[in-house]
Amino acid sequence: MKRLLAISLIGIPLALSGSPANSQGIIELHGASQFNDDHAFTKSLAKFGELASSCYGKPLNIILHKNSELGLEKQYFEYMSQGRAVDFAIVSPAHMSTFSKAAPFIDAPFLFRDLAHWNKVLDQDLLKPIADEIAARADVMLIGYAGGGTRNIFVNKPVANMDDLKGLKVRVQGAPIWSRTFAAAGMSPTVIAYNEVYNAIQNGVIGAGENEAAGVEQMKFFEVAPNLAMTEHAITIRPIAFSGKTFKKLPADLQQCVIKAGKEAGAHGRQIESSEDTAKLEALEKAGRLKRIAFKDRDKMKKLVDPVMAEYAKEIGAEDILKKINEIK
Repeated sequence: MKRLLAISLIGIPLALSGSPANSQGIIELHGASQFNDDHAFTKSLAKFGELASSCYGKPLNIILHKNSELGLEKQYFEYMSQGRAVDFAIVSPAHMSTFSKAAPFIDAPFLFRDLAHWNKVLDQDLLKPIADEIAARADVMLIGYAGGGTRNIFVNKPVANMDDLKGLKVRVQGAPIWSRTFAAAGMSPTVIAYNEVYNAIQNGVIGAGENEAAGVEQMKFFEVAPNLAMTEHAITIRPIAFSGKTFKKLPADLQQCVIKAGKEAGAHGRQIESSEDTAKLEALEKAGRLKRIAFKDRDKMKKLVDPVMAEYAKEIGAEDILKKINEIK
């Protein structure tokens, strides 16, 4: 049977019918990405569509809305929870916190020692209890894990140690754990919408933000904050999320394909982002767009953050998960 991977160039109404099928009876699944074709997240979602279509072997329209056509990740998650407009997307765990306090713990600061540790945590599925909570409370399934970018602080002045960080006005994600950990490290964290960060730095509202290489490149943060302090404070996990309400309407064989494709597309995305991370920074630095600055006090920063992480894990009932993550060698 002919399989179709369609890229939509127009918007869709924010209320879909009660079925994922279109007027011709062909099942349609709508995905959303904030970014263009070159971004790792968009590539991961496109791969999901290809894999799901190939597995299903029947007519299936995968429509991927890019470049924030349907808003930002926070909206995507809300739409998936409501069963409208977006069926699948990659969403930062911080944007799931309205439904689950535990969600931002998935890639909280200093949770992972390095990329090898991060991979072992994912391979052992230690985050499953949190995924189960998100599914129960938001009716959104985490069907795969992309990500793999190491996050650093981009700033409008050189920052090389804890003294330089003191009082730094830095944009953080909306989940409370990000504000708590950055405040514990002596900074002045501020929650600002992702698409407003560039202007906020340009206008002096904040002096810095934090992101992985793909985000720094895509959003051109280097233009207003050309110094990259290599704090390596987090390694991203970006779940491929799928609407539970949509999933329940799909035929059983397509449901199985969605689960399979999600896992494989997540692994594909991790490989892309983790392998591209350093290359992107090297290219930007070679072009004179940013300067990587060695951060000398990462261990000191982590020591200040660890008690906050432990208290947060206790607060959200994730003490056992944190213990198992820390025990992985």
